[in-house]
Amino acid sequence: MTVGAGSMVRSINWRPNNRFGFLSYLLSVFRSLLLFIWAFGVGQLFAQSYYFRGVIKDEQQNILSHVPIIQLSTGTLFRSSELGTFEIVSSAPVDSFHFYLDGFLPLVARWESVNYVQVTLKRPSDLRPKYTLSSLTLGWNRQESRNWLTGNETYADLLENRYVPAAQYPRTGLSLNIDRASYSNIRRFIRQGSPVPSNAVRLEEMLNYFNLGYTPPDSGRVFDLRARMTDCPWDNTSRLLFVQSNARRLNLDTMPPAHFTFLIDVSASMETPNRLPLLQSAFRMLIDHLRDKDSVAIVTYGGVTDILLNTLSGCEKDSIRRVIDSLVAGGATPGESGVKLAYSVARRHFIPGGNNRVILATDGDFNVGMKTEEELEALIERESARGIYLTCLGVGMGNYKDSKIQTLAKRGNGNFAYLDGFQEAEKVLFKEFAQTLYSVADEATLSVQFNPHRVQEYRLIGFDNKMGAMRDSTARLFGGDIGSAQSAWTIFELRMQPAEQVSEPLATLRLDYRIPNDTSWQYQAETLRPVWESLTSVDTTYRFAAALVWFGSVLRQSGYVPEKTWEGLLRYLPVAIARADPYQVEFDQIVRAADLIYHPKKKRKGKKGKK
Repeated sequence: MTVGAGSMVRSINWRPNNRFGFLSYLLSVFRSLLLFIWAFGVGQLFAQSYYFRGVIKDEQQNILSHVPIIQLSTGTLFRSSELGTFEIVSSAPVDSFHFYLDGFLPLVARWESVNYVQVTLKRPSDLRPKYTLSSLTLGWNRQESRNWLTGNETYADLLENRYVPAAQYPRTGLSLNIDRASYSNIRRFIRQGSPVPSNAVRLEEMLNYFNLGYTPPDSGRVFDLRARMTDCPWDNTSRLLFVQSNARRLNLDTMPPAHFTFLIDVSASMETPNRLPLLQSAFRMLIDHLRDKDSVAIVTYGGVTDILLNTLSGCEKDSIRRVIDSLVAGGATPGESGVKLAYSVARRHFIPGGNNRVILATDGDFNVGMKTEEELEALIERESARGIYLTCLGVGMGNYKDSKIQTLAKRGNGNFAYLDGFQEAEKVLFKEFAQTLYSVADEATLSVQFNPHRVQEYRLIGFDNKMGAMRDSTARLFGGDIGSAQSAWTIFELRMQPAEQVSEPLATLRLDYRIPNDTSWQYQAETLRPVWESLTSVDTTYRFAAALVWFGSVLRQSGYVPEKTWEGLLRYLPVAIARADPYQVEFDQIVRAADLIYHPKKKRKGKKGKK
């Protein structure tokens, strides 16, 4: 007999008088077979398979066939069927997959095998509209808000939120896309003795600059949600409701690796000490935080656009610092080519499931390249959809383009900070390194539904919409990025019902968000039952928060906080400032310096008194 390779054959010399040997042989084979079946069953028990099933469609719900799918745990390539469906076997109950198809934006998704999912791929044109909203009241006719444009109390390009009747419109929502640049920008103007442009004052950014009263959430929760209600110091007929969303603190030692692409403007406008030299100091501090598993690339633009460092591990800190120290300013500002090159480097070194981020450092003067902000915004938004975030660092005075840089950061699903000096650079990139560069949640929005039996009218302080957004019927509310250990504050000014039903809840709160590198939505909800506390008894943190928005409202000439309240603000400050906090002490000094800028007669009276 000819036996093919791989077959198993045993020669048996059997005779009728050898029956007992044959039976012994059969028993041996039977025992071997039982042992094999037992071993196979145990192996299957310990190597259980999990099935990941789903369907792939575009945003118009059209089936997408033959879509390449990479299973990130194994690197194996699969494709969807003619019907757009897929079924992938994994050894883990939770797995991650990378979907990509020509003409669509790539997508990384992670989910449990028990869920049947629909994966939706977007085309590059399916991006955000030209304008996005910072806040939106459910059911509110936007035409009514457009009528506010005719008033005299509006800001240069922001439309101040007004009182909304709770009985008609109980629910309002806002984007937790909160930058912190406004406060340091205001500080710069006041230090140089100049009035603050009203469009530079964004109340929510002032409020969230200080990361007030951070309280970590309970183990296993992403956010800690809490509320307080007290008197309004500038209007004794209303109350203030403080809503605080505290994000969990990430353990950087256990976080996935990060790849940072430094995109640094080295054009001629960056030559002064408060620009490129300041940024060099800032990046040196950032480099100190790098772990061995992190990596850095450096791209510069100015005269020419170049890759100065293709990518180095975080363990090679000295080599990275030498590149930073070698930077010299000169030439034009080819912003478009710089941004494109930086994102191409970031894509080339993309870490699936990691923290992929471009850090743009500039005075915002993009004078060569793209002709409109919209083109640049669209480019950055396409890249953010691929999982590459954008952090913007603004520097300089004079031609500093605050609004442009802020818009880029929001489109890039990232954040924006203005560095007016070394102290601010240390705060943003050293003390708050994780908060600035590591996200806990994406696309976070907060919605509040007020109880009309308790609240007659409410006004959201800050989160004002641009006039263009209110005119644009396609503008929508998009969520924001929340950093590690970030405390995001929201304040409402309330007019209570005359016969307030205090036994009922004040409002319900819901925070919707997505975990980075995960497409599934999550949420936390709370019923708010804050007990009213007087200003004299409430914690000083809330008194200080009220002082911040009071000061910002005066600077913006709010119709709800008239300019004549300057004296009231100055009298209020002593009970609002925690003297042990140097940042709050500095705020006290800024308010008093601003008072002299806006009321120069006080300065002259002081000089006469000295004589």
